[in-house]
Amino acid sequence: MVSRTSARRPFKPRSLVRPVVLLLLTALVLYPLLWMLGTSFKAPEEILNNVSVWPQSWTPANYPDGWTHFDVGFGRYFLNSFLVAVLTVVANCTSCLLAAYAFARLRFRLRGLWFAVMIGTLLLPSHVLIVPQFVMFRSFGWVGGPWPYLPLIVPHLLATDAFFVFLMVQFMRGIPRELDDAAKIDGCGAYSIFRYVVLPLSRPALVSTAIFSFIWTWNDFFRQLVYLSDLEKYTAPVALTLFIDSTGQSAVGPMFAMSVLSLAPVFLFFVAFQRLLVEGINTTGLKG
Repeated sequence: MVSRTSARRPFKPRSLVRPVVLLLLTALVLYPLLWMLGTSFKAPEEILNNVSVWPQSWTPANYPDGWTHFDVGFGRYFLNSFLVAVLTVVANCTSCLLAAYAFARLRFRLRGLWFAVMIGTLLLPSHVLIVPQFVMFRSFGWVGGPWPYLPLIVPHLLATDAFFVFLMVQFMRGIPRELDDAAKIDGCGAYSIFRYVVLPLSRPALVSTAIFSFIWTWNDFFRQLVYLSDLEKYTAPVALTLFIDSTGQSAVGPMFAMSVLSLAPVFLFFVAFQRLLVEGINTTGLKG
């Protein structure tokens, strides 16, 4: 009879290599976030002299100072970002879902060609289009007008995000065609099939689109900097640059404090829909 002691596997030092490497990589990834969080509680004279995550003296005043640092409260910038992000999510989910349904389930001439053209736009850098788009939107009176968020939202109503269209097309191709045939026998047309068959089953792809749209829009800086010129219309990413003025004077502590708060909506949004996001990616990426 073999004893428990002799039945145990011998200890192998190599078994510790993988966990140690993963812990080091995790610490490397989390260090900037932890440093930013710790720096948001540091005094101004300590920020440049103390690279440690842990502050020597806690200064929570950076948060109220950052919130009221400008004539416009920072809460207004959060509301502006939230407005742009939510409307972009609605526009992307609606337009990309309709475009994906046409490519995946409907039959029309040159469908393959137009789908290839749509995929080809993924290879076009967005910065190449920023100048002609700016000229076009300015001719519409959208730039510097009473509705400065139109250039940031309206393009998404036209299914311009090819990545999300492709994501949904791949998902819809995995929905059995037999469901469409059964719906046609019951007298459903293309619209009814979309509403009662495809739309309910496309929930994972819709959630993935909504999450990525919200995160990317909330973190967008370049396009919002180009189109927004009114201080009261700034979003949170653009407003963070106001803590450093042209003379080199900066309020670093309040800036890091507001940066931490700016990450909170993205983090909470991701945590709330993490399960659905993983489900959507898994069920979309495997469809051929």
